[in-house]
Amino acid sequence: MADVQEAPVPLPSAPIVQLAGNATLQPPLTRRGYGPGLIVITPGDPPSLSETVPIIGQQETDNESDSRDFKTLDPLPQKKWAEEGYAVVQLNFGDRQQGKEEWDINTALDKAIEALRGLEACNVRDRFGLIVYGEPTDYAPEFASKLKAIYEAEARLVASVSFSADWDLSLRPELVHLAGPVANARPNTRQHYYASAKSPSFVIPSSGDFHYASASVSHTRSLSFLKPQLGGPVFDLEAIWDEHTAYEFATRSVAQTMGTMVDEPYVNHVPVLTGGVGREALTKFYRERFVFSNPADTALELVSRTVGVDRVVDEFVFSLTHDRVVDWLLPGVPPTHKHLRIPFTSVVNIRGDRLYHEHIHWDQGTTLAQAGLLPAYLPFPYALPDGRTAAPGKRFEYRVPIMGAETAAKLEDAGALASNDVFDDAVREVDV
Repeated sequence: MADVQEAPVPLPSAPIVQLAGNATLQPPLTRRGYGPGLIVITPGDPPSLSETVPIIGQQETDNESDSRDFKTLDPLPQKKWAEEGYAVVQLNFGDRQQGKEEWDINTALDKAIEALRGLEACNVRDRFGLIVYGEPTDYAPEFASKLKAIYEAEARLVASVSFSADWDLSLRPELVHLAGPVANARPNTRQHYYASAKSPSFVIPSSGDFHYASASVSHTRSLSFLKPQLGGPVFDLEAIWDEHTAYEFATRSVAQTMGTMVDEPYVNHVPVLTGGVGREALTKFYRERFVFSNPADTALELVSRTVGVDRVVDEFVFSLTHDRVVDWLLPGVPPTHKHLRIPFTSVVNIRGDRLYHEHIHWDQGTTLAQAGLLPAYLPFPYALPDGRTAAPGKRFEYRVPIMGAETAAKLEDAGALASNDVFDDAVREVDV
């Protein structure tokens, strides 16, 4: 076993720069350290990036009357886009900040571009993206019309993302995420509607209207839209995922595994709810329940891989000899010494060049069946469809529709086994 007290791997960091009372610049927060430039416009004065949005299950306890659960590990927009590999100027138009002159909208975009062009970590200097949060009514009167005019006059702003069709930045390519029905079509505009979103704030983690699934899908769509317009950043997602799994299963280093992940990641093993949410909990899980708990013959055999703009989806066969307690897979089950071959699917979200989350799915039924912990037949305590009931001293049993190692064999080769044999002789009558 490796030293469980190994030093943590330092995470990317770059100090945020105060440009004006309502403007900050965050260099990229990736291991690469450089990337294209984005300008993010927000209404009001959101919490600074030094503040942490509480994670799932944590509560505020300073004021008991205000205690509430939060829904996400997602950071606020400027940090999230910096973790994606962008240099991000955030412009806040709302509450005044003391001690530094504010930029008005008439000069803000020009000064933001100037700041990005002067940043060494911003490696694309001739084109920038614009993301506008909220809707025009969240800002001062005439703000939307002024923004449109300035945007249209600034050719270096090549694409925009917004969350209300009322912005109309359609002179150049525009992506609009809507918390309501799709508006009338207009040139250069792609629109997506999110049925579960209550307001344009569904993407802001500190908002009461934050909706995780909608925010996640919209973020992926925004990445797919912006990357070609801004020339990146482009990362080798396969290499990042393979590096992470090598640290888990070959090197068996918790510190190096966590070093491949963003500040606040999570892992969810869907069938049994094992894993960890947040860096502290996930580090503890990896150290105590995962990295050093896998048997020596553990192997992953890749069947298929799909790579998206921010996700890697694998189908694979996970094999091991269950010669120890493997809590993340069979929680608390003593060693059965059975060899298991289990179909798995992993959906891995990569933010920039580090992992944000893993959603891991597998067939827990075949896991139990192969371990000898699931009977082939179970009592069927009902009448059959034709009205028959069991004879005195008898009972019906149904064949549990769960297969063993055949599931892995058929995943690897669809023609290895016949389909639909499970339909035959599904019910039997036996002595009680």
